[in-house]
Amino acid sequence: MKNFFQRRAVSVASLVFLGVLPAAVLAQSAATSLQEVTVTGNPLGSSDLIAPTTQLSGTDLLLRSKTTLGETLSGTPGVSSTYFGPNASRPIIRGLDGDRIRILSNGGGSLDVSNLSFDHAVTLDPLSIERIEVLRGPGALLYGGSAVGGVVNVIDNRIARQPQFDDKGGISGKADLNFATGNSERGKGVLLETGNTRYQLHVDAFDRKTGDVRVPIDLECTKDGTSTRRKICNSASDTSGQALGGSLFFDNGYLGASATNYKSTYGTVAEDDVTIGMKSNRYALEGELRNLGGFIQSVKGQLGHTDYTHTEFASGEAETVFKNKGSDLRLEARHAKRGNFEGVFGFQTESNRFSADGEEAFAPHSKTEQTAVFAYEEMATSWGKLSLGGRLESVRVESFGNPDPTIDRFTTGVRDFKTGSYALGSLWNVAPGWKLTSNLAYTERAPKDYELFANGPHLATAAYEEGNPAINKEKSGNLDVGAAWKAGANRFSVNGYMSRFQNYIALNRTPGVWRDGRGNVVAEGAVDALPEFQYEQVRARFVGIESSGNVRLLQGASTLDLSLRGDVVRATNQDSGQALPRIAPWRVGSTLLWGSGAWGANFGFDHSGAQNRVPETDRATAAYTLWNLAGTYRMKVGAASLLWFARLDNITNQLAYSASSVLTTTAFPKAPMPGRSLKVGLQASF
Repeated sequence: MKNFFQRRAVSVASLVFLGVLPAAVLAQSAATSLQEVTVTGNPLGSSDLIAPTTQLSGTDLLLRSKTTLGETLSGTPGVSSTYFGPNASRPIIRGLDGDRIRILSNGGGSLDVSNLSFDHAVTLDPLSIERIEVLRGPGALLYGGSAVGGVVNVIDNRIARQPQFDDKGGISGKADLNFATGNSERGKGVLLETGNTRYQLHVDAFDRKTGDVRVPIDLECTKDGTSTRRKICNSASDTSGQALGGSLFFDNGYLGASATNYKSTYGTVAEDDVTIGMKSNRYALEGELRNLGGFIQSVKGQLGHTDYTHTEFASGEAETVFKNKGSDLRLEARHAKRGNFEGVFGFQTESNRFSADGEEAFAPHSKTEQTAVFAYEEMATSWGKLSLGGRLESVRVESFGNPDPTIDRFTTGVRDFKTGSYALGSLWNVAPGWKLTSNLAYTERAPKDYELFANGPHLATAAYEEGNPAINKEKSGNLDVGAAWKAGANRFSVNGYMSRFQNYIALNRTPGVWRDGRGNVVAEGAVDALPEFQYEQVRARFVGIESSGNVRLLQGASTLDLSLRGDVVRATNQDSGQALPRIAPWRVGSTLLWGSGAWGANFGFDHSGAQNRVPETDRATAAYTLWNLAGTYRMKVGAASLLWFARLDNITNQLAYSASSVLTTTAFPKAPMPGRSLKVGLQASF
């Protein structure tokens, strides 16, 4: 009943918002235009970035937005996704996933358990996001050893960092309504902000409901008494969220707080009768003191706490409950320029208390504490600039086993790790419009609790997983070199990279060993028999290239651009000589973008090659090409802006399977990529 009223509240608010929009706009004071700066790629706020960074916002984000963060970003050069069906998907950056990718919310840890299992969703919904920044490669080390592959920073304006309105005050907002045919999606959201130069308040809410996803082939399904149908069985979802935030502004800074609630119920796809009910509450406090004078110019602090719970249901009965309570604190100071040097240094601490109880609890109750210091310096030169960064971390991981006396398979104990990561970067302005970049880094990552202490059946991977309490910290050397050119609307960039891991933590198959749900060794083919996989350390190498560009073909009353993109990564277990699992194949894509006044359109494709280079335990995937078409129309109602949009995905209804999805191996053919779908919507803003 509560969820019913929440959904109706969002619907009514969206419709009322659209109805009163023109009057509100005419009554409001003029808002101050805010400059958009990439904050993740450079803590100094420079727009001239050394580390490869991608930003999505505005119409670009709207037209790319999917139901998960991973699928929204998939197709960006260097980024693929874990795709555990349409409801759970994390980004994969340069072939690295899980705890080697750090997902942030406004610079603070998201602190969910999406890194623990492929079927666990990220507690961030694209419908409520204003901007996404993706930092690829070793330049992300300031955010922790778990950011060796990169960082995804999801940014909203729940805590305003500077005034948006003048002294007279005002109000601004946005509302979204959309519908899609491929999954019967019905999404809506509303955002309102008000304030003046001394304070600002923010409120937002969203609701998204989807049915099972349509696909090009018949699939078996035991749900609802059906046998086969052209839908992914058990792929429906119901997701909602609300947030409240506010900021106080003073002459030299701000202080703000926010509270966010996220709820989702969705099918896991891997099994016809298993659903997950998830809820997360996050609280954040943030502030900054600027223009302090002296050596320290500014100090910024962020404090966050997350209370996360999800329950896995089988045929409506609760089976396993996962909980995570985490807090993170980050303090960062910027010092005055000394000679050609300017930079930041800081302190960060994070604590997580995790528990899993029930039939499929494959990891013990545990506590992880991390404390770190970090620094980043830039030196201006006549030809560009140099950067130097470092981070020292102390990590403690403690396993408490399981409080159920009948579950005694988990090892208890404590492991302590000291890690250090360092990076050196350079940017050369070699000619007008041209720049060359290089990044060299050494990184260390402490093992996670499940890598050390897991011991149980994990149905998302269709395996019995065993941790290794004796494994050591993961060490890697990383090199990234790039070139970029820009002249007006024309641009081109290319990056090549290589990462070598001395002791990469991999989940490897134990040949010939099968276990049941209680950990007993059984014969292959026995009831509930699962293959045993153990966390082991191997030498590994990742080598890849990613590139993107844009060419202005027509300039005038109308514009026509050709966008190009492509990437390839090769990942090898150097101990066995085999490929590492779940690596995306080579990919290329192109889009024609046309604009004329209020009208806009794009038409393009994304091609993924065949992935036959897989380990013995994985399934090869065929090549496929997905064609897409989108159109937009802007109109004014008073001073308000209405954006009508339509997007047709997978025009040819191509059957495709993701090489980076574990389901392609463990649950084939249950989870192909979505079939043809038309999405239409309206976004209103003032």
